[in-house]
Amino acid sequence: MKKLAYLLFFFISIFTAQAQMMENPAKWTTKIEKKSDTEYTITWNGIIQDGWHMYSQYTADGGPLPTEFIYNNIDGNYELVGDAKESETKTVYNDIFEVDETYFVGPVQLVQEIKLTNADTPNIQVELGYQVCLDVCISQSNLFVYDLKTLQVTEVENFEAYENKTTTAKEGETAATDTKATAPKSEEKRGLFTIFILAFFSGFAALLTPCVFPMIPMTVSFFTKQSKTRAKGIKNAIIYGLSIILIYVVLGTIVTAIFGADSLNALSTNVYFNIIFFLLLVVFATSFLGAFEIMLPNSWANKVDSQADRGGIIGILFMALALAIVSFSCTGPIVGTLLVEAASKGGIAPIVGMLGFSLALALPFMLFAMFPGWLNSMPRSGGWLNTVKVSLGFLELALAFKFLSNADLVLQAHWLEREVFLAIWITIFGAWALYLFGKIRLPHDSPMDSISVGRLFMGLFVTTFTIYLVPGLWGAPLKIISGFPPPMTYSESPYGVGGKGGSGGASTTEVLPEGAKYGAHDIVAFTDYEQGMAYAKSVNKPVLLDFTGFACVNCRKMEDYVWSDPAILAVLKNEVVLISLYVDDKKELPENEQYISETTGKKIKTIGNKWSDFQMKHYHANAQPYYIVLDAEGQRLSEPVGYTPDVEEYKAWLEGGIQKGK
Repeated sequence: MKKLAYLLFFFISIFTAQAQMMENPAKWTTKIEKKSDTEYTITWNGIIQDGWHMYSQYTADGGPLPTEFIYNNIDGNYELVGDAKESETKTVYNDIFEVDETYFVGPVQLVQEIKLTNADTPNIQVELGYQVCLDVCISQSNLFVYDLKTLQVTEVENFEAYENKTTTAKEGETAATDTKATAPKSEEKRGLFTIFILAFFSGFAALLTPCVFPMIPMTVSFFTKQSKTRAKGIKNAIIYGLSIILIYVVLGTIVTAIFGADSLNALSTNVYFNIIFFLLLVVFATSFLGAFEIMLPNSWANKVDSQADRGGIIGILFMALALAIVSFSCTGPIVGTLLVEAASKGGIAPIVGMLGFSLALALPFMLFAMFPGWLNSMPRSGGWLNTVKVSLGFLELALAFKFLSNADLVLQAHWLEREVFLAIWITIFGAWALYLFGKIRLPHDSPMDSISVGRLFMGLFVTTFTIYLVPGLWGAPLKIISGFPPPMTYSESPYGVGGKGGSGGASTTEVLPEGAKYGAHDIVAFTDYEQGMAYAKSVNKPVLLDFTGFACVNCRKMEDYVWSDPAILAVLKNEVVLISLYVDDKKELPENEQYISETTGKKIKTIGNKWSDFQMKHYHANAQPYYIVLDAEGQRLSEPVGYTPDVEEYKAWLEGGIQKGK
């Protein structure tokens, strides 16, 4: 049992190490000291984790982000006496950025002298922004309020919430002083949970393939026969299951470590990534349909299998590795799909995905070893396993066109508009239905005179779904698959066959404001911030600022499920000015409008780059969808929110911001 405990400890330590890496590597203490009636000194002391580098406020442009101080001093109540003094730093040439970067050595200390110009100033509010790097770079900020009467320090989530709580809020705080919102964190948790659930069910699907399913009774019988006692057999089977989980989680950890915690996040809207992944999924689907098998070299399996005879935990670990290699022709396409899809979410999503997948794969081996009598109730291997494999092939083929659609949406090439996409899906699912009913046979199918009841019900389900898709060709919203096909506005007939068609808007006589267009549900929307704000000011209406993307699935879900609600739609059409900024718009900016970002140090070349940089600079967020209610002057009226599928919750948030403006 000590060996088992050691294996569990090793398994858990992987997650602990990864979780620590994603936490803020910098820990801060701070104080304010009074030197005279008008002079104060603020000191920040930071401890940076070993190996991490925090960068000086004087580090060169074009490299990592420098440390900066943002003072909420709108009324000019005080002035800074010189720049902040720094503790020891080191300057080293960075081959990647090709600049001299200056970073702190050892504990960090920052000291700023401040002189009051208004003796009645209640407090000083400072945001300390900085970047720390190891294998990845993490941008962070800490928000401090220094009470000048008590000399107490409060670390707060955002200044506005703090001021509202202490009834000292003042009007005039602009969007430029916005701090980090909590919405992306909750959205990230939902995203990881979704990845885990999808991966878990994918693991069960892999379990029901011809490469894996027959191995369950064989493996369980081996453990029960080779073990001297039933308890020993159960323990070995549990170690075997944990070894399967360990192997796949290590694979997810490697993917995260190689590509970085966040670097793949941008790939979800990258044209080349989506096209390559489309081709990859077509290859996987073709393999599942029976054209060929994707296999690892047999020599790998033979070498690993020979090590399985060593016995003990090491031997069991190699048995689990042998399972992963031998079953690769069935599990490989599923694992590959999961890894790339999870990696595109960024963070630890690949690890979470592999945990869900391997947990579903390992559970049956452990449970059947504990209760070997259950083996008698297992269905026998047969042609139905190939049916499962082929069905996965049809699903992979349908999913492949989602990635091709993403590339088309980002390019705005209009090659794969909504009608074409739906026609392809109707064809794929229609062919799948014919296959399930036995009207189509593929290379590895066995001859059959009849179909099973289960296959009949599955065929009926797929046929029903296929028929459901057909009205979408004529403009039906198809809310069940919201976010997968291109939006209604990206089609040959945006208003449906026989609808408003070529008018391009809600009325043939209505004149759109300059710079506006019709968006989802005929909502008048601006795609340029300055034009939208100018119009809002002219009509004296609040603004709904919408950071979105052409390839953003959750953005389309919000539009289809939430914005379509009559109460919310009425607000969006009549009470606010909608400004939708697309962060994946690949149109290049004119040469004279391109610039180097103060936030990332990268050159801003496209419209999407501009709005993504705008979101990061002013709202310290880079997730979509992302919504903020502003007044006509650009002042924030609400806490930003992300994906909010609950209609009543979103309605309350939207109306709350509007009422605050009134």
